[in-house]
Amino acid sequence: MRPQKVLDIEILKGLTKVFRSKGYEGASLKELSEATGLKKASLYHRFPNGKQEMADAVLNHLGGWVNDNIFQSLLNTDLEPKIRLQNALNEISALYDGGNETCIFRALSMQGGIELFEEQINKGMNEWLSAFKEIGIALKLSPKEAEQKALQVLIDIQGSLIVTKGLGDISIFKNTLQNIEYNYLKE
Repeated sequence: MRPQKVLDIEILKGLTKVFRSKGYEGASLKELSEATGLKKASLYHRFPNGKQEMADAVLNHLGGWVNDNIFQSLLNTDLEPKIRLQNALNEISALYDGGNETCIFRALSMQGGIELFEEQINKGMNEWLSAFKEIGIALKLSPKEAEQKALQVLIDIQGSLIVTKGLGDISIFKNTLQNIEYNYLKE
């Protein structure tokens, strides 16, 4: 068997970049092919169900990364809750390249994408809410307060990414992460 010329992780990075920038409907097979370094036939060989399977692979890949880096940071009881929160916020900054990248949930929920990926997006958002609720409880918030703060975190992150892009000012995203930390840690 011939060795693969393009590694799977590089394919996923290329697909992620296109889906983040173009959304599901806007991503053309030509752009996906160019971003991965694969010919269209090779893309279909790896993803027989086409563009939807590619987007599913991106969601699964990013979901695994978020779980391993953000959720595990929030839920790591070997560390103090303050450190867990700070680590998770640093990982969120890395996920969105300091505010330069679009959220994949937003990108795939535009136009017809929401119908195809609604279940995965809903599951992913609920996982974010659950992990941030847990850190709130660890920081001595009541379950109701922790749940409310978790929802606000999701709104703040998503909203700040859109405003950051719209105004071309990454300080908005950075300030949002600092405000999230402050809102959890203020006495």
